[in-house]
Amino acid sequence: MAPGMHNNVPDRFELFLLGDGEKKVTEEPDTRIPSSSIFTFRKEDHTLANMLRSRLLQSQHVSFAGYKVPHPLVSEFILRIQTDGTIAPRAALMQACQELITDLGILSREFTKEWELRKMVGDGAKADDRNGDRR
Repeated sequence: MAPGMHNNVPDRFELFLLGDGEKKVTEEPDTRIPSSSIFTFRKEDHTLANMLRSRLLQSQHVSFAGYKVPHPLVSEFILRIQTDGTIAPRAALMQACQELITDLGILSREFTKEWELRKMVGDGAKADDRNGDRR
């Protein structure tokens, strides 16, 4: 593409920075289905949407969780949650978020631990090579 010509792809910063007065998440109760809400997440994509959907479906109180991305050039997804009525969809979402934060913290700690162990093993092997220790 020639310099100065623009295509319809948004600037990169528009994919993750909220505009003035723009909310990250909005909730709209679904009046057609009992115990159901539609959440719109702005400046997010399939990564978070699929993690939330997967975690929500693990809950015994969630009877449906699904998402869609309205357009690939707009960083937004719509998440629909239906519960059995014992908890509200918003409470189910909050619980799923807390569980994901816990899971990701565990993943981070385990990854860091493995990374450090592999670095130590690698450093030890390099030291053996320098000292001529060939087993």
